[in-house]
Amino acid sequence: MTDWLLALVPTYGLWLLASVTFLACLALPVPCSVLMLTAGGFAASGDLVLWEVIAAALGGAVIGDQVGYQIGVRGGHPLLARLSATPAREKLVLRALSQMEKRGAVGIFFTRWLITPVGPWANFAAGAMGYPWTAFTIWGLLGEAVWVGLYCGLGYGFAGNIEAAGDMAGSVLGIIAGVAAMLGFGWWLVANLRQDRSGA
Repeated sequence: MTDWLLALVPTYGLWLLASVTFLACLALPVPCSVLMLTAGGFAASGDLVLWEVIAAALGGAVIGDQVGYQIGVRGGHPLLARLSATPAREKLVLRALSQMEKRGAVGIFFTRWLITPVGPWANFAAGAMGYPWTAFTIWGLLGEAVWVGLYCGLGYGFAGNIEAAGDMAGSVLGIIAGVAAMLGFGWWLVANLRQDRSGA
């Protein structure tokens, strides 16, 4: 299926990219990261335009997030129970619920690009839990911008060498995750020091 989709990129590039990122945000198994890398490569060769590639991928992802959220709103907790019918999906739903309960907005942001397998399930969970739509939309948009920008940008930078771009994406995600963890720990440490001082 992946090879077939990749062959369609030069002809249906932007519509295909928007459709695939949309479907990925609804938990359908489509190779969106590979397609974004490929579309970035086609932009580097002049067959597509980079900003249009990014806009199409981002538009599809954001609309997919919104549809997933609204499905969660309408389906509520009974929907999450039905989605948890298999052990694999139950694990993803529980992880999504945990991200939402423990981290809220930060969980939404990171499930867009760092822990992407949980992303679609976080959309359903956020809607089912009644998480505020505005915060969901803002943090979802920011997270999707990181995801789309990273993959389309690396595809462009590596001019279509998908394997090298994919390897670099994994490294970059690891570095960003490490920096984010250090910043989070620093924020927590400063907050605790201030609390200790105010309590003294």
